[in-house]
Amino acid sequence: MQQVLSYTSKDLLKNDGIMQSSLGNLMADICFSSADSIYKEKTSKPIDFAMFNYGELRAIIPKGNITNERIFKLMPFKNELVVVNITGKKIKDLINYFIKQNQAHPLSKNIQLTINESNYSLKINGKPFNKDKNYTVLTSDFLQSGGDNMVFFKNPERLIKLDYKVRDIIINYLKKTDTLQTTIDNRVIIKK
Repeated sequence: MQQVLSYTSKDLLKNDGIMQSSLGNLMADICFSSADSIYKEKTSKPIDFAMFNYGELRAIIPKGNITNERIFKLMPFKNELVVVNITGKKIKDLINYFIKQNQAHPLSKNIQLTINESNYSLKINGKPFNKDKNYTVLTSDFLQSGGDNMVFFKNPERLIKLDYKVRDIIINYLKKTDTLQTTIDNRVIIKK
């Protein structure tokens, strides 16, 4: 458990941004980049984006060496990665949920969400959201079953199980990464 996996030059936190965080961004991006290749092998198609929940992150990652034990504290659950194919209507439900919750639920960098007082604009992979299109979303099996009231993931058009624990995909990524790089970026912009 004390094996050093990687290093971070700063504390990675759950609450250091507005509706996003350094830890949440890192977790979503790691899961997305690692799972996308697995999904492509199974389906020959890419994943559109990843979304998880704030509550899945159970600890911070402090500055310094990152050990196996630290990742088990961060992610003590045995949640598995799944990809859901859902309608544009469910994507709208997902975004409305995200805005209403007003928490830093981890979203991958494929999302560009701009929120103002009465509306929002959404781009997925640089393209404007199309309400008539289906999208593929990476998440955990806990959330897909409606956990944390994320009911928009239930009853998808298609469900692909990746047979990979969220924790394991993070550990495998860290083993290959000397120093972590993450930031608060423009994936979520709040306009007053």
